[in-house]
Amino acid sequence: MTQPLTGARRAYGAEAAPYAHPSPPTALKRARSAPYFFLLPAAVLFALFFALPIGYALWLSFHKVEIKGLGLGKGAKSEVWAGLENYASALTDSELAASALRVLGYGAIVVPVMLGLALFFALLLDSERVRARSFARLAIFLPYAVPGVIAAVLWGFLYLPDVSPFHFVLGKLGLPEPDLMDGGPLYLAMSNIAVWGGTGFNMIVIYTALRSLPAEVYEAAKLDGCSELQIALRVKIPMVVPSLVLTFFFSIIATLQVFNEPMTLKPLTNGIPSTWSPLMKVYNDAFTGGNIHAASATAVVLALATFALSFALLRISNRRTTQGAGR
Repeated sequence: MTQPLTGARRAYGAEAAPYAHPSPPTALKRARSAPYFFLLPAAVLFALFFALPIGYALWLSFHKVEIKGLGLGKGAKSEVWAGLENYASALTDSELAASALRVLGYGAIVVPVMLGLALFFALLLDSERVRARSFARLAIFLPYAVPGVIAAVLWGFLYLPDVSPFHFVLGKLGLPEPDLMDGGPLYLAMSNIAVWGGTGFNMIVIYTALRSLPAEVYEAAKLDGCSELQIALRVKIPMVVPSLVLTFFFSIIATLQVFNEPMTLKPLTNGIPSTWSPLMKVYNDAFTGGNIHAASATAVVLALATFALSFALLRISNRRTTQGAGR
């Protein structure tokens, strides 16, 4: 009776062999390769829309167009190796230096005001005495949802003296009507657009950090007799410094890459040149002047400057954080 059972078991095992579970090494290999399979779409998109354009821009920046004779006929224009010629021209370009100075002045207004308002609104919303917190948070964040071009158009028409309701009211009251589209007030006009649109995002980042703080810290401060203002200055702000540093980096990068506001306001006034900001200089060289090789070199220089500045600020911030933790 034992032998038939053994044979049956062997027969069952032979039939079930194709459906047997994979060996442990095979299953381990499949488990290890599964994450790469899910990362493949993101890697392909990264390569197509980020890595390849950067590589192509680098390739263009080391080349130039050489014209033979009058530049007519087949083969009169050819792309040749330029080395560092485009980079030398970009670094010695007075227009690029002037646009960089204009952006620095613009950032000196935007970054402190925007982060100050974001911190103020975040602390205000985190207070227990505030009513309609959800509505206020949405109202402050809502301008960030408006695209930058649309925001620049809306504010641009509010700045124009002929169509602005503010100028109409000031004229009726007999008050002076400032021209916000020329000269020094132009910096304030464009800074107002950036502050109006970016404060909500930075406020959300800081407010989220405040809401994640343990309630025991606030209770201990209240037991020690601290007021709401003292808790905000001595407890809340020091504990959300990492969020403040993060928003500061975001604001610096966005300031160096300003393009929408001056480019949109340019048709409305004669006070904004075609090279007002570095990115406008790149756009003007590439699509107006037709020198895409010089524009690529300028873009690479701007990218390296932004990276160097961000890296330096991050190192300084980490060093101060480490020294504070050591104390």
